Amino acid sequence: MTAETFGARLHAALGHHGPLCVGVDPHPELLQAWGLPETVEGLERFGELCVEAFVGRVALVKPQVAFFEAYGSGGIAVLERTITVLREAGTLVVADAKRGDIGSTMSAYARAWLGEGSPLASDAVTVSPYLGFGSLDPVLELAERNHGGLFVLAATSNPEGAQVQLSTGADGRKISQVMVDEAAARNAGADVLGSVGVVVGATLTDAPDLSALHGPILMPGVGHQGGTADDVRRLAGDCLRSVVPSVSREVLRAGPSVSALQEAVARSVEAFRFLQD
Repeated sequence: MTAETFGARLHAALGHHGPLCVGVDPHPELLQAWGLPETVEGLERFGELCVEAFVGRVALVKPQVAFFEAYGSGGIAVLERTITVLREAGTLVVADAKRGDIGSTMSAYARAWLGEGSPLASDAVTVSPYLGFGSLDPVLELAERNHGGLFVLAATSNPEGAQVQLSTGADGRKISQVMVDEAAARNAGADVLGSVGVVVGATLTDAPDLSALHGPILMPGVGHQGGTADDVRRLAGDCLRSVVPSVSREVLRAGPSVSALQEAVARSVEAFRFLQD
């Protein structure tokens, strides 16, 4: 991997392309809408069209790993090629894998998604800290060594998440706040933007205090899922310049036309341009 940290690379990409992450989510309904078969061949064409539409136009691309895994080894091969082509073209990739485990298993996940020479190697990966933030140490260590990044699930917008994330720990902090604070500790001393980001849903009524994070805030839920620019402002507070809104269906429903996908990207980037003002 490059000697420049993920946080620094993302900061530069946001400045160049604007604040946006676009998902590559080959949901069966989207494959049908694009006139593609629900096969590995259809998956491959979907990925090719997304690559053509997004390379050089967005700061971050986020393949949703589960939609590729559903096709078995053929789907994983398509995912490998999609990640490789995007990265070779200079576009940052975060693998939306949401991995979370302990010990040697977490080390294996780290090698899969951030290891040098891995066919799935990405610039960053999403991870779940709900076996304890310390369970992420193998990913944190490899990310630091290989100049990669991670996005820690902190405050997700699914209703079930509140059962864990909004509960109070022994020190009186909500668990979601603990996860943000742990991420912030790993970003201390970063020059422009730390490489340990968090995921905060744009449809939440409230969010943890993000003021000390000094890392990127991946914010899904905007657009199709109901989150608005006002929601982003409310949740991010003084950290607007660190927010990376994440859209999928909002852009992908414009396909399969590459030009239409590119126009949808341009509209989304413009809608969130205020984040850099």
